[in-house]
Amino acid sequence: MGAGRLLVLWLALCAAAAAAAQRANRRPRAVSVGALFTYESTIGRAARLAIELAVDDVNADPTVLAGTTLNLISQDTNCSGFLGTIESLLLMEKNVVAVIGPQSSGIGHVISHVVNELHVPLLSFAATDPTLSASEYPYFLRSTISDYFQMHAVASIIDYFQWKEVTAIFVDDDYGRGGVSVLGDALGAKRARISHKAAIPPNSDTDLINDVLFRANMMESRVFVVHVNPDAGMRIFAIANKLQMMGTGYVWIVTDWLAAVLDSSGPGDPKAMSYIQGLIVLRQHTPDSDSKRKFVAKWNNAANNRSIASGMNSYGFYAYDSVWVVARAINEYLNSGQQITFSADPRLHNSNGSSLRLSKLKIFDCGDQLLQQLLLTNMTGLTGLVQFNADRNLVRPAYDILNVGGTGSRLIGYWSNYSGLSVSAPEILYRKPPNTSTSAQQLHSVVWPGDTTTKPRGWVFPNNGQPLRVGVPNKPSFRELVSVGKGPDNVTGYSVDIFNAAIKLLPYPVPCQFITIGDGSKNPNYDDIISRIATNALDAALGDFAIVRNRTKIAEFTQPYIEAGLVIVAPVRKANSNAWAFFKPFTLEMWCVTGTLFIFVGVVVWILEHRTNEEFRGSPRRQILTIFWFSFSTMFFAHRENTVSALGRFVLIIWLFVVLIINSSYTASLTSILTVQQLATGITGLDNLVASALPIGYPAGKFVRNYLIDELNIPESRLVPLSTVEEYANALNRGPKDGGVAAVVDEMPCVEIFLSTHCNFRIVGQEFTKEGWGFAFQRDSPLAADLSTAILQLSESGQLQRIHDEWLTDPTCGDDDSGLGAVRLGLGSFWGLFLLCALICVFALMVYFARICWQYSRYSSSEPPSEPSDSAAAVTAATIAQIRPEKPKPTRLGSFKELIQFADTKEEEIKKVMKRRLSEKDTRATGSAHSVSSA
Repeated sequence: MGAGRLLVLWLALCAAAAAAAQRANRRPRAVSVGALFTYESTIGRAARLAIELAVDDVNADPTVLAGTTLNLISQDTNCSGFLGTIESLLLMEKNVVAVIGPQSSGIGHVISHVVNELHVPLLSFAATDPTLSASEYPYFLRSTISDYFQMHAVASIIDYFQWKEVTAIFVDDDYGRGGVSVLGDALGAKRARISHKAAIPPNSDTDLINDVLFRANMMESRVFVVHVNPDAGMRIFAIANKLQMMGTGYVWIVTDWLAAVLDSSGPGDPKAMSYIQGLIVLRQHTPDSDSKRKFVAKWNNAANNRSIASGMNSYGFYAYDSVWVVARAINEYLNSGQQITFSADPRLHNSNGSSLRLSKLKIFDCGDQLLQQLLLTNMTGLTGLVQFNADRNLVRPAYDILNVGGTGSRLIGYWSNYSGLSVSAPEILYRKPPNTSTSAQQLHSVVWPGDTTTKPRGWVFPNNGQPLRVGVPNKPSFRELVSVGKGPDNVTGYSVDIFNAAIKLLPYPVPCQFITIGDGSKNPNYDDIISRIATNALDAALGDFAIVRNRTKIAEFTQPYIEAGLVIVAPVRKANSNAWAFFKPFTLEMWCVTGTLFIFVGVVVWILEHRTNEEFRGSPRRQILTIFWFSFSTMFFAHRENTVSALGRFVLIIWLFVVLIINSSYTASLTSILTVQQLATGITGLDNLVASALPIGYPAGKFVRNYLIDELNIPESRLVPLSTVEEYANALNRGPKDGGVAAVVDEMPCVEIFLSTHCNFRIVGQEFTKEGWGFAFQRDSPLAADLSTAILQLSESGQLQRIHDEWLTDPTCGDDDSGLGAVRLGLGSFWGLFLLCALICVFALMVYFARICWQYSRYSSSEPPSEPSDSAAAVTAATIAQIRPEKPKPTRLGSFKELIQFADTKEEEIKKVMKRRLSEKDTRATGSAHSVSSA
């Protein structure tokens, strides 16, 4: 049994070995791979040797393509789109399974159509044009970093230094246009923009490049982004140097083509290096590793042996890795048992008499499977992790950021789509959570053109001979703010003086051309003026332009040079005095309640003082007069009656405090009514104005109308446009009944000018918005920021206030409006005080009556049981004794009438009777004791 098992196992092993040998025999001895690049170019010289070394390394590695030789077929595209296309077609005739290249994005667009038809994967190590997309070209695969990421890195640098406008200098082909298109989108996301595109046609001569740069230098931006081909790019800086564009104030950001040139050229020509001092250059980031250092040494040795003068650059690393990506994919493809076969394309055939051998172009039958193996690549190469995402881009795009200086360049930071700008290498940041916040973005210091470390402003006023077109509203009113004379240059006023003073503080000249808008007979629409700035009909606008939300969406405003919130102006009139004016401080309700409280307090004090105070006793007529006299004499603190009881004094103190408050309020209100002005329409503030149905005036052409309608929901039918100061005064004087307005809503500076000459109007309520006036410029205009700084400088030096005092004077009419709209005092202002006084009076009465009842109880219990009292308080008992002499009973005050009589009796007499009764009780008790003892 054991021998049988061994036999079965041996047979299985033999079968497996036979199958493996059969599969090995089915693997091709050689697989052809194509390569497309320009041999004599900056990128091509590095890539050609790197690709050849990679093929040698693959064929020497037994773990990859065992038994199969990788055969490389190269074609020179000769830096020509046409020749490159022809060479690509010739390459396809040789039955290659994949193509490494092309180097040019332009050729990439053409050859991608060919490989789509023939199902041959195209793996490019240098075609960075972002428009080479997988959706349009499914067989195109980019093994280097797309310019999509490079342009976002450039936008991050521009945003880091807070520049808002750049000039793009680019080669006018697919590569240049595709990169600049992405740059525009990336800058837009950072609230920046390309202000000028300087396109250089391919193969341009020196004169043409000179013209392009000269026009770019005439623009305001001094931040240049250069995106051209490596082999002709250095001429740009030589020409720019002649145009004096490489000095202080200029910023040059160059894409990775210049890094390839610098790395390939080694120690550069000192003259050429002097042209590029201070530039910021991007380079594809390839992490340091032992394998990279070994490869560079091998490449240098091979280059020396072949007398290659240029050096290695980053594109050579991507070319080397591309060969390994293809080799591994082919290995996986062959390991799966697939065969490499080609078939004729029925749509490609030789036309009669044509020398084009189209029939030799074969379809790779399993191109889809090999493409899928390429997309599944996951390896670590010289460039780091090589892996493709869903968009067929490398998963970890990153760039070194270099600053050219001296004879070389220094590293000032990195950019990656994982963490943005950083001074730490991307491979270190990959181990941490991503952090792309603004505070995390960092770069080392930069030495800018002109050998300065001060960050350039990034723009100057354009030197194209065109002055700044400044719109000025020409209106008939408030000429203190802006006044237009006979000519457009004869513009004066408060806003004009501030604008001119701020312009003079700028460190560069700004010629201005004032363009008046409006005919001077009515106010122009201010929103239309701002819209002209947005449509480039104007460069700026000065005047009383409020900085409000809808305007900031289409224009850029400076720092406000004056506060200008909205206020309400209403007419006032002098109060008419009459014989009964002294009744006006209090309402009728207030008079009635006050008089009632006076009488009530007099009654309370009389009750509390009646039993103990002789001044509150006497005949009924005298007591009634005392109540009224005491009550109303307290109004003047002239009462003659003294209070002797504790409760009476307590109530009187509280009442005198109430009287003091009433007297003070009456005096203040009467003074206000007789001396201050009164509102003619009753408008006292914003809430009162909105709630009423009265017409409202507003300055024509300004934002006030939209604010009243949109924010305060006031019907448009209530709004009356007014243009001049005279219209303001006439409308307010007429009032709502005569076709005028109840109030005018305008900005504070305008209202102050109006009130300086019209004293029968006043500001009512509080300022209910907080705006300011500023100068308007086109969106993201750097001039707005510089002018804001100049305005702050004017403020700090005091010149802003001096200009204000020169043009805007304070109102000459009375400024004290504290008494405007003085109203009569009602019960609502005093009901709490009155209620407190009444409660105290009620409390005192309750304590008083409780004390009376307690005294009455003691008095009743002290009466002798067998004989009536002979005092005035025993009248009732005597009467009872006369009626029923045979049955004498104790004297009891059991009725309400008797209680009232008891309360009316002086407290001193009650105490005497009670003392006598207690003495009689003691005498009788002593006599009874003697009688019992004698018996």
